[in-house]
Amino acid sequence: MDLWNENSASEKAHLFPHAPGVYLMKDSAQRVIYIGKAKDLRNRASSYFHKSAIDDPRTAIFVPEIADIDYIQTESEVDALLLEARLIKDIQPKYNRDLKDSKTFPYLQIRTRESFPRVEITRAPKEHGVRLFGPFTNSGGLRGAIIVLQKIFRFRTCSLDIHPNDERFRWFRPCILYSIRQCSGACNFRITSADYRKNIQRLIRFLEGNKKSLIEGLKREMKLASNERNYEIAAELRDQIHDLETLDKHGDIDTHVQPEAFAIDPRRGVLGLKKIFKLAVIPRTIEGIDIAHLGGSDMVASLVCFMDGLPFKSGYRRYKIKSVKGIDDFACMAEVVTRRFSSSEVNNPPPDILLIDGGKGQLNAALSALARTYSQPQLVISLAKRDEEIFVPNQDEPIHLSRHSFALRLLQYVRDEAHRFAQHYHHILRKNRFTK
Repeated sequence: MDLWNENSASEKAHLFPHAPGVYLMKDSAQRVIYIGKAKDLRNRASSYFHKSAIDDPRTAIFVPEIADIDYIQTESEVDALLLEARLIKDIQPKYNRDLKDSKTFPYLQIRTRESFPRVEITRAPKEHGVRLFGPFTNSGGLRGAIIVLQKIFRFRTCSLDIHPNDERFRWFRPCILYSIRQCSGACNFRITSADYRKNIQRLIRFLEGNKKSLIEGLKREMKLASNERNYEIAAELRDQIHDLETLDKHGDIDTHVQPEAFAIDPRRGVLGLKKIFKLAVIPRTIEGIDIAHLGGSDMVASLVCFMDGLPFKSGYRRYKIKSVKGIDDFACMAEVVTRRFSSSEVNNPPPDILLIDGGKGQLNAALSALARTYSQPQLVISLAKRDEEIFVPNQDEPIHLSRHSFALRLLQYVRDEAHRFAQHYHHILRKNRFTK
């Protein structure tokens, strides 16, 4: 932390580095009155001394009291997020609200008593059997950080109740997170409880702010594994070390933040889908497909993926239509479904629900293509936009749900996100064509 007592707070802020970190606002008595995080300390801290900060009701209340400002630089934005939470909890600045006991702010909760401890974000933390971190001031930033850390420590975020002696999990199909190496596959016993817990302990040490000692310990473990010729374990430890040392290269955590749904409750949405379609288990993965073109030109398709009712951007894909000439949405749909569920996609498991944007014709085109593919979703449905009708295979009449149904809102969210993603790709191709 650097101090420049001879400069005003505004002047000091303009000397901050262009780097991630935490800034601390102080009053004339040198009491910390507000703490915030930033991916660019200079830009963020300096913004408090613009006229817009005085006019903004969220900051106007404390900006006049700022007499001094300091910062703590961090290696990455994830480190800044975690440091901000620890400092707020310890110092409790009056303008950060009373976060210590509030249940309205998100916490990161690890269920340590489980055989394969799950990691989750909650606003109602448990009092026993968990390790809590937080509270955090920004749920979106926390979700982005969790996705980054999950790629390193490969912990599970699902709600499955997994027991090592439960034989049914030996035949359980891991979700897409395992396929993209963002989870270790505890639901199919792809990892032992002991090895999984080692990763959880490493995660806890990182969350506690002990990254340096964690990396040193991992290097010792890697050397020992190499000496014992456990080269696979040594390689995994090497990759963890590299990811931790280059955490700042994992991108802005805001890029991992999923867009907020319009008045939906993801949990109640998936529960509603389970009930409406009489599914054996709660659907974890939903994929949506949409076609976009303009008069048959620049034909493209999008595939969006939702996990536990929220967009999962690592599963998004886009396709340029190859085999269809002219305007034929049904043929385009068949091509995309065939490419998605072909045998070459064996490492990408099918979703629990596949949602087709369109009516009965688009649904039948998708079903016809699926009949010739390697893998198939558990349920395939389509959603027609005009009357929000849901078409189901082998059922003549569509399903009409209440406009207030959480299940319908979730399906609309998937459908609209697929439409947005397809249109975005279509506009890129058109722009490139006109530029050429």
